[in-house]
Amino acid sequence: MNANMYLLLEKGFEEAKPVIAALKEKGMSAIGAAGYCWSRIVVVELAKAHEIQAAVVLHPGPITVDDIKEVKCPISILGAEIDHVSPPELIKQFEQVLSANSGVAHFVKIFPGVAHGWSVRYSHDDAAAVASAEEEMVDTIDWFNKNLK
Repeated sequence: MNANMYLLLEKGFEEAKPVIAALKEKGMSAIGAAGYCWSRIVVVELAKAHEIQAAVVLHPGPITVDDIKEVKCPISILGAEIDHVSPPELIKQFEQVLSANSGVAHFVKIFPGVAHGWSVRYSHDDAAAVASAEEEMVDTIDWFNKNLK
């Protein structure tokens, strides 16, 4: 990742914190965040800093096993079978790390037959693509319903 991208993502993390604080001031006690591709960096950073109570990352961009080791809230990681950015092997490593940390609830799933970005970039004429995107949305909503009480 180049330095400019890192600065933008760091800025996103910093700009999210006052939004979260404002939500808490309004009485929200449980806040979740979802990140697709590059925005997942912001979500993982929020999860590492314990700023949120639940996280979902979808077809994640370049996060590391070390990032996942530092997550402090329930996290769902939804990956694609065909993904050069976060291949299934890496997603499985994330699951191993999370499974070793019994203090962090997690759900990890690799969607078969789909490529990076499948849940937001798909043809509405492709029934299988639509079904995968809808399944992702159900999984995301279920995760938040389960972990944001």
